[in-house]
Amino acid sequence: MGGKVVIADSVVATIVGLAAAEVEGVAAMSGGISEGIARALTRTQIQKGIKVEVGTTEAAIDIRAIFWYGVDIPSVCKELQSKVAEAVNIMTGLHVVEVNVTVDGISIKQETTQSESEDVRVK
Repeated sequence: MGGKVVIADSVVATIVGLAAAEVEGVAAMSGGISEGIARALTRTQIQKGIKVEVGTTEAAIDIRAIFWYGVDIPSVCKELQSKVAEAVNIMTGLHVVEVNVTVDGISIKQETTQSESEDVRVK
């Protein structure tokens, strides 16, 4: 049976966002300067800070992320690149030619009076 399968950029971006959310050290995704304040990773914001270019057999991915203060940023970036490429390949069959990561900020956790954490983002 013939036919064609096309995977939308938004589908790949969602896969990227979900994979990024699993990487320890990534605090949030950033929409960049034009989007203003960085937004925390939530299901409704999962595609923020992610740009994908999907071809018929390959994909290129750009990620703008905010990292927790104190993490080894180069190591977290490598893990992020690896997990994203693997997730996209497994779920779509696309070969990921590159995953570019832009470190857009650092997030600091501060204790509140109620012993709950809140994020303070530094740019």
